[in-house]
Amino acid sequence: MNAVARVPDGAGPGLAPPRPRHPRARSGTFGVLDIGSTKVVCVIARIEPDGLPRALGYGWQRSHGVKGGNITDLAAAERAIRAAVAHAEEMAHTKLSGVIVNLSCGQPGSRQRNVQWTIGGRAVTEADLRAMVNEGRRRMAEEGREAIHALPLNFTLDATPGVSDPRGMLGESLGVRLHIVDAASASLRNLGNCLLRCDLEVEEPVSAPYSAALSALSEDERELGATVIDMGGGTTSLAVVHEGMLLHTAQVPVGGWQVTNDLARGLSTPLDQAERLKTMFGSLFGTIEDEREMLSLSQIGEDGESLARVPRAQMLSIIRPRVEETLELVRDRLAEAHLGPEAGQRVVLTGGASQLVGMRETAARILGRQVRLGRPAPVRGLPEAFHAPGFATTLGLIAWGGGEGRPALDFDDASQGSRGVFARFVNWLRDRV
Repeated sequence: MNAVARVPDGAGPGLAPPRPRHPRARSGTFGVLDIGSTKVVCVIARIEPDGLPRALGYGWQRSHGVKGGNITDLAAAERAIRAAVAHAEEMAHTKLSGVIVNLSCGQPGSRQRNVQWTIGGRAVTEADLRAMVNEGRRRMAEEGREAIHALPLNFTLDATPGVSDPRGMLGESLGVRLHIVDAASASLRNLGNCLLRCDLEVEEPVSAPYSAALSALSEDERELGATVIDMGGGTTSLAVVHEGMLLHTAQVPVGGWQVTNDLARGLSTPLDQAERLKTMFGSLFGTIEDEREMLSLSQIGEDGESLARVPRAQMLSIIRPRVEETLELVRDRLAEAHLGPEAGQRVVLTGGASQLVGMRETAARILGRQVRLGRPAPVRGLPEAFHAPGFATTLGLIAWGGGEGRPALDFDDASQGSRGVFARFVNWLRDRV
């Protein structure tokens, strides 16, 4: 088991001050599951009376059967998930039936849809708002996509734009601009199938980069506008947050694993050796000494005692182009969104691949923005290892369980427990077994 020892409970240094419990925080114990291309993490937590979360148990495993955020081998992914969940359950003395899970499969993306609804002169009801959200979800389903989040950005009542909450207001026609985060339905069904094999239900899916934003952004950054770039093992995803709302999300199918793979190919060394070299000696900065500094590595097909020596400069010349390409793809995705000043001038990097030396400076140069490395806020009951950028998504899922990041007006049926494509798939399967 690839897990770390538990540290004593209690408030540690750097914990956020107590605050009132969020009105939409989960009651009782809940589980979160972060399924990534490099690791699978499960945490069982509860929200304390002071409004802050406490982890009761945790476990993580090296990921198998997951590539680019998608399930590629059901059996291998099931084993990794079961192992991580079992360790968390044993530590917390709790059996999970469902989890809040990150969503990075199915090429997730952002779309905006305008929905018009006839009111006919009466007062707007909550049922009207729910019907409009469901209409937006139905349109996505017709395109083979499933809406994970359907977030109302603003309403227009007759000729009056900018209505924040139209309930109880009289009018003839109501319009809403929805921000929909969607993904390919087939990929989501595979994810639901994998968790069903682990005897788990998807209670709530949460966009992975948005989850990272919930743990890594300060309150001022969320309000004034900032972009989180979550650099994972198999994907790099981004989330733009402004005035506390998720405005845009996108994903590129390139991550830290591609850097490792480039090194393995370019240096003719096994993947585990390439990963070790990247972690210990990788950088985006070069010096004149790099040509003289020699690195020892084993070669593919050779016995372990036969070592080759290559200059560090050769390794760095392989790393830089892939990282720069990744950041250029992110820059293009942001430009295509046409968000303007709402995206803010602040970029926060998270994810394990963001820790490469020189990443912040390289991102600032390519993106033309202020960049900092984001570490998730500490959570009681978790060891220091969890407070690294690579666990931002995991801790963001806990924050979501505590009520963070949920829209003020949430009329989305899919967010009310285990509904949406996952529940429909489970019902379909049960009817045929």
